[in-house]
Amino acid sequence: MMFQGKALKVSLLPDGIAELTFDLQGESVNKFSLLVVSELQQVLDLLENGKNIQGLLIKSAKDVFIVGADIMEFGAVFASGPEQITGHLATNNRNFCRLEDLPFPTVVAINGFALGGGLEFCLSCDYRIASTAAKVGLPETKLGIIPGWGGTVRLPRVAGLDTAVEWIAAGKENDAEAALTARVVDAVVEPEKLHDAALHCLQQCINGKFDYQARRAQKKAPLKLNFIESMMAFETSKAFVGGQAGRNYPAPVSAIKAMQKAADKGRDEALQIEAENFSKMALTPVAQSLVGIFINEQVLSKKAKGWEKKADKKIARGAVLGAGIMGGGIAYQSALKGVPIKMKDIAQQGIDLGLSEANKLLSKRVERKKLTATEMGNVLNRIEPALTYDGFDQIDIVVEAVVENPKVKKAVLAEVEAKVSSDTVLASNTSTISITYLAEGLARPENFCGMHFFNPVHMMPLVEVIRGEKTSDNAIARTVAYANAMGKKPIVVKDCPGFLVNRVLFPYLAGFAMLLRDGVDFQRIDKLMETWGWPMGPAYLLDVVGIDTAVHAEKVMANGFPDRMQRDFTSCTDALFAAGRLGQKNEKGFYNYVLDKKGKPAKVAAAEVADILKPCIQGAIEISDEDIVARMMIPMATELTRCLDECIVETAAEADMALVYGTGFPPFRGGVFRWIDFIGAQTFCDMAAKFAALGALYDAPESLKAKAANNQKFYG
Repeated sequence: MMFQGKALKVSLLPDGIAELTFDLQGESVNKFSLLVVSELQQVLDLLENGKNIQGLLIKSAKDVFIVGADIMEFGAVFASGPEQITGHLATNNRNFCRLEDLPFPTVVAINGFALGGGLEFCLSCDYRIASTAAKVGLPETKLGIIPGWGGTVRLPRVAGLDTAVEWIAAGKENDAEAALTARVVDAVVEPEKLHDAALHCLQQCINGKFDYQARRAQKKAPLKLNFIESMMAFETSKAFVGGQAGRNYPAPVSAIKAMQKAADKGRDEALQIEAENFSKMALTPVAQSLVGIFINEQVLSKKAKGWEKKADKKIARGAVLGAGIMGGGIAYQSALKGVPIKMKDIAQQGIDLGLSEANKLLSKRVERKKLTATEMGNVLNRIEPALTYDGFDQIDIVVEAVVENPKVKKAVLAEVEAKVSSDTVLASNTSTISITYLAEGLARPENFCGMHFFNPVHMMPLVEVIRGEKTSDNAIARTVAYANAMGKKPIVVKDCPGFLVNRVLFPYLAGFAMLLRDGVDFQRIDKLMETWGWPMGPAYLLDVVGIDTAVHAEKVMANGFPDRMQRDFTSCTDALFAAGRLGQKNEKGFYNYVLDKKGKPAKVAAAEVADILKPCIQGAIEISDEDIVARMMIPMATELTRCLDECIVETAAEADMALVYGTGFPPFRGGVFRWIDFIGAQTFCDMAAKFAALGALYDAPESLKAKAANNQKFYG
């Protein structure tokens, strides 16, 4: 054994071959933490000075190769300033260059994920042999940064500029066959043959049959493009990628600019250009927000896994009450992820609708080659339609998804409770009705909680798991475990009107209603909020949700929080509802809807809406774009702060992610609380005070004023 560390070890094989193995202790995956970077320096010292070493074989002892840099360390690095950032990059860049310059050939066996810094490490090797199970890519732009350990330098020189632009700008994972086609890897073999294939490749290099030195020379040289070719390729790429990414996500274009500036440079100078662009991106609020979201996702995942471990049993079978679109969506998601599910309805028509929804979603996956026809059949076989409660005594969890009517839900829940075993968990998919209230008629309220899915179920990642006054930890644990099994992002919240997401969303929509009352055009507001980063403006959102659904939910919220959510005017949603304009569901709301070429509803301006809304408008204020955004966002932020203060949600991270996952809050802003951190609590409080006359929704809570007074942040 030449070296044995906490992450790396080097042993000697026959014929003068050294074998470097990545195996980071205490972690399920390998990643480039500061520890790994330090040990790699020590390993390179030994290899450079080793005697009689003919070649280096590199592998992983884990199911993955290297997933990239340790992102949990990014926060401290990014906060330290540009010089420290480039210094952080320089250490491992020197490592990779030393690896590339070793006096003998290097071959890496990629057995699983090689992402970000993991792939950049592989690109520093002479040859790359991949398992059929490998996934490779450079996802840095998804974090608002660019590759920083040679990705923008080596990938275009190894695989060509087109591949480099596509892979880096998109940030996608690519399977082994795609990597082989793109010339990013040199061979693909079955997992059991990987080590031998890599060893054979290395032996061919040692024997002089593979010219590894020529490969090194190519990676160290400028790109082989003349001036005209270079200009056309880069300018076209910047225009296209910039249009795709949008102005709120600058990293993809920055990566192309780094490649362009370094195109006529050698390796070392090109790496310096990359480092400068990385540092520039790392200091942007976008990068800090997206890295923050990544870290918040780890917090959510850890909490969800913690809850799952507390569950008394694994969810082997589920059931959903109420088929239709929502029930069919829940059944589809459960069956797709391997959990068999009964789908019960009182009428065959409902069953047919639910099965049709599942079939439609599965057919789309087959069309996109994400499933085979056989796999689709297997998924459908895991959905058991039912008109009776036969077999419900064998179910681990039942999700009630009937009409949003408290009397109907109470009756259905009491009925099913009598048909299931004493330990079956019941969960209500309700968006507004109190879980404590729904539990009143149950014999075992400790087995009951809320499980609020967002529509459409297959697309929206969030599931709110709602604890009623008598809900047990086991009911929460089993429900979270089921959400995990379905591939969802569960967040546990306390019971209150609207729970977390709707409680916070409707103040945002109340801000919209007041703007319309004051004479601001709803299309102007939609465009402004979309420019601010929302996937759709509030009027369009209301049409998608359903005007009738919104009117019902607004009443629930007004009854729950009359001091700040009760209106003293007729809103535009009330007027549209009265006019029978329900949104996309009947093709007319704030906008009219016509099917596009793909069969999806496309919005078009509706001239008749102006007359419908006219009686609701009380004035015609002059207002800046900035103030419109402020009036929209302040109510959402103040209500979310109240939710945190009241422990409706436990942490700022969970609160922010609930809005990102559940409402489409702009990821590049990192969440409401991270947005407040960026602008400053005092700035936010001053902004709220400016609109104090609009009512209690614009009152900054005392906890927020305290943060402003003490210059504190939600994220330390």
